[in-house]
Amino acid sequence: MRLLAIVGSYRKGKTVDTLIDAAIKGARAGRENVEVEKIHLVDKNVKYCKNCMVCREDDPNKPIAKCVIADDMQTLCAALDEADGFIFGTPVNMGHETAIMKTFLERVCWVLARPGNSPLKGCPEPRTERKKKAIVIVSSGIIPPLLRRWCDEATALLKSVCKCSLNAKVVGSLYAGAVERKGIDAYLRKAFKLGKTLTS
Repeated sequence: MRLLAIVGSYRKGKTVDTLIDAAIKGARAGRENVEVEKIHLVDKNVKYCKNCMVCREDDPNKPIAKCVIADDMQTLCAALDEADGFIFGTPVNMGHETAIMKTFLERVCWVLARPGNSPLKGCPEPRTERKKKAIVIVSSGIIPPLLRRWCDEATALLKSVCKCSLNAKVVGSLYAGAVERKGIDAYLRKAFKLGKTLTS
């Protein structure tokens, strides 16, 4: 099983990065055939989408649509297409995913999706028919889990992209809240268990 871990944090070795590592350990626990590639988006050249719609209008039978922008997204989209499952992680900044994660998701949408018919004609549906799975990890420095619904728009967006572009069912999510006060130790086991659900 090939997993792709996408880190949308600007800081390596901090909360999201550490929780993703715990999830990776969980995904590998008791499994010998799990291959994981971890990608820090801050290390990649990911340019803003031009909204030119070349990808959306490309041949719907192609597994990966053409993008006119030459950067690292060509390699990243190929890796997303080949993967069997995903671990997505991002801090929640101002209630949303980081800017680099949002830029990445915008670029993914129509390159790996084609116009479908649900819920409206023209909405994205996955180009791949291969069923995949995903988990989502988000963190907030200040807002506790009790107040997640008022500050976490990131999880909903990631779930939507997983469904509409990657044909991936999100089998679980983790909100690590108030980490500036609580630390992350309480969330490490939860991240580990979440990773196990990805490969179970």
